[in-house]
Amino acid sequence: MEKLIQQFQSRLKSVDLTFKRYLWNEIDWKNRLIAITGARGVGKTTLLLQYIRETFKTNIDNVLYVSLDNLYFSKTTLSNFADDFVKRDGKYLFLDEVHKYPNWSVEIKNIYDTYPELSVVFTGSSALDILKGKADLSRRIVMYKMNGLSFREFLEFKYRFVFPIYSLQELTENAIEISNVVNSTIKPIKFFEEYLKNGYYPYFIEDEKNYYQRIEQTINLIVETDLLTIEHIDFTAVQNLRKLLMVISEIVPFKPNIVKLSTQIGINRDTLVKYLHWLARADLLLLLETDTYGISKLNKPEKIYLNNPNLVYALTESVPNIGTLRETFFYNQLKVKHRVRYTDKGDFLIDNSFVFEIGGKNKTNKQIAGIKNAFIAADNIEYAYKNTLPVWMFGFLY
Repeated sequence: MEKLIQQFQSRLKSVDLTFKRYLWNEIDWKNRLIAITGARGVGKTTLLLQYIRETFKTNIDNVLYVSLDNLYFSKTTLSNFADDFVKRDGKYLFLDEVHKYPNWSVEIKNIYDTYPELSVVFTGSSALDILKGKADLSRRIVMYKMNGLSFREFLEFKYRFVFPIYSLQELTENAIEISNVVNSTIKPIKFFEEYLKNGYYPYFIEDEKNYYQRIEQTINLIVETDLLTIEHIDFTAVQNLRKLLMVISEIVPFKPNIVKLSTQIGINRDTLVKYLHWLARADLLLLLETDTYGISKLNKPEKIYLNNPNLVYALTESVPNIGTLRETFFYNQLKVKHRVRYTDKGDFLIDNSFVFEIGGKNKTNKQIAGIKNAFIAADNIEYAYKNTLPVWMFGFLY
């Protein structure tokens, strides 16, 4: 354990506290068992280390961070490790990459029940369905999902422009005032175009030149490592998942013909629908669905998108369609705090209350005429007017 402690303390020294993700202020850190899931590369590890450094300062004798893909856990169990830590007066245990450890849910449940003096925070892949683990953690755990950078966070992280978070209600009720405030500080369209290309995953700050290559590596790890480990699939399934993602990337957004698509991939209908939901849970796809009360959750989506605009740029060989980018961006940002559903009129139904039509700067109200609480999210405009909001404003929701 001494080596793990040394590695942790060494790593902690290099943690930068300048910028913190939105989730920092949303987590109730007092809970004894906290789970943080999210796609690879969105900043889960950094969040843990920042919290440790900010909260415990130099008083870290009873704190330990460890990643469960460490070779140490090939020769000892997580339960024995926790027991040893508690005997050393350990109080706060931070576990990274739990999906890399077999039967993680069983051992974490036992640790929680056995050591009431111990608080545990752990991270896992967004592909991980925590409540479907072998142990029932539902009554013990508080779960949080970390998404990639919002447009607002991108502006702060890269350029140090600091803006508040606005709720959807604030945006719809005070759109003109808010757009005036933002435009008094920056020219948002220029920065928004950059964000759509390479602003979602925080690692652009390390190596912007090879950003898309890094995205492709991340995708490969998600499919070949995370999904393989979590869903216990074989090499053929991995290849089919990769093929499915590449086929989809060339035609999004689209209304799927499940029979045609399953034939193209070489799998049956049920397997295809299951794969779509796996890729969505892994934050590679967005599935736009209707409300399906009383029907199996694994239903056919009405429309399929890549998860975020950066994926569109990374996976599409041709120049991405601007309409695809703005719809993908809108859905990606709204889903963090809102229920996004398919609607026959307009493009998106939000919380069963708001209808949004996404379009260019000349978009009219024709498709949403007569609908209550209907708005246009328009691209390439700086200021809001009437019921038309600049689409970039929806990047200030978190």
